[in-house]
Amino acid sequence: VRLHLHCHATTGMAEMALLKAIEAGVDGVDTAISSMSATYGHPATEALVATLAGTKYDTGLDILKLESIAAYFREVRKKYHAFEGQLKGYDSRILVAQVPGGMLTNLESQLKQQNAADKLDLVLAEIPRVREDLGFIPLVTPTSQIVGTQAVLNVLTGERYKTIAKETAGILKGEYGHTPVLVNAALQ
Repeated sequence: VRLHLHCHATTGMAEMALLKAIEAGVDGVDTAISSMSATYGHPATEALVATLAGTKYDTGLDILKLESIAAYFREVRKKYHAFEGQLKGYDSRILVAQVPGGMLTNLESQLKQQNAADKLDLVLAEIPRVREDLGFIPLVTPTSQIVGTQAVLNVLTGERYKTIAKETAGILKGEYGHTPVLVNAALQ
């Protein structure tokens, strides 16, 4: 069985995770060209190539050719600037909320559609509480989106669980399998 590691660079830990995984023998890792990397994306290819150069893990990739590719995508990225999220660097709030990269962009989009982009901090603070209420369900698709949506509802309605999403009710009923711990019985 081949093992491939996929990380988002949101918290600043992905680069270290990739390096440690490579040292441990992982078969492959995901990176992105530097001009399209970091924040919601993957760690920069060039940084990993430079880190591994001259070691037994040397990729053999030409950093100058990679820079040429990065230059091209710097121009491409400018065309799509309007679609970029709020992050400008690492976000330590994600270490607490444990939000996967794809979930974060979805949260920002949901809040923007509701003219509530300024509520992101409140939603990120609410996510761990919702996750606890839902039995510490793992934050992977689709449950990450369910937890995020419920956190948004809790914040936007101004009252926790005033509105319970159909999918949240499904978790409470066990439709998504057993949770690591019992769900909050008061919500059932």
